[in-house]
Amino acid sequence: MADATSADAAHGHAPTASEYIVHHLQHFNTSGHPQKNVVDFSIINLDTVFWSVLMALIAGFVMYRAARAVKPGVPNRFVGAIESLIEFVHEQARSIVKGDLTYIAPLALVSFVWIFLMNSMDFIPLDLLPKAWEYFHHATGRDPHDAYLRVVPTADLNATLAMSIVVLFASIYYGIKIKGGGGFVHELFSAPFGAKWFLAPFNFLLQLIEYAAKTVSLGMRLFGNMFAGELVFMLIAMLGATATWWGFGMHFVAGLGWAIFHILIVALQAFIFMMLTLVYIGQAHEHH
Repeated sequence: MADATSADAAHGHAPTASEYIVHHLQHFNTSGHPQKNVVDFSIINLDTVFWSVLMALIAGFVMYRAARAVKPGVPNRFVGAIESLIEFVHEQARSIVKGDLTYIAPLALVSFVWIFLMNSMDFIPLDLLPKAWEYFHHATGRDPHDAYLRVVPTADLNATLAMSIVVLFASIYYGIKIKGGGGFVHELFSAPFGAKWFLAPFNFLLQLIEYAAKTVSLGMRLFGNMFAGELVFMLIAMLGATATWWGFGMHFVAGLGWAIFHILIVALQAFIFMMLTLVYIGQAHEHH
């Protein structure tokens, strides 16, 4: 849920609404300068890398503990919940992908759990970790006003596009594996208009557009929803900074209501990404 801010602006006064939002939209990156959601392959958003890797480690630890806790007999609630999740993902994979699920079902499970955990970072009070980062900068003698930090990796376009590119490579890999190199290339130039030689350039162009559209839309969909949710939390946080009874009241009511509704968004976006991953890999198994 969002938290009211008491951060000072660079000149010692309370930040305006625009200053507050702009500050929270900056990334801590390798350039040493503020960075918004711009795809730049020469700059690494270190906060996105840190929180996404941390969520991956937590996901792996949870799965490891569940595997170690499996014993003969009736499973406990923790193991039962994980088993139910695994069975659910496996059923979704089996209904979409007509082929070997040895690696595809685990890929779908990892994408769902990992994205769900990264999305869930949005529930941490908005100013909690950035303020802690500011205090760390102050304690180490650096300017706390240059302490930029974003904690929701999926609200970074670089992260979501990177995940969608992985799905693109997976679909190409399975396309070549199922159809063979020659069959895959033949399909690039023969579908969807037919195997006529004069239609080959149009088929190839359309195939490239389709692959690009799938990749961009997959990454943009997740990013757009999480970025919008993050902005709503920022707007709610500013209600608590009004220092009025109605501001605090609206901050609590709106924050609680949006947090409850956001649970659905967090889970739904992870589910949608997982399902589209299965759909795209499933399409790679089909012959045209």
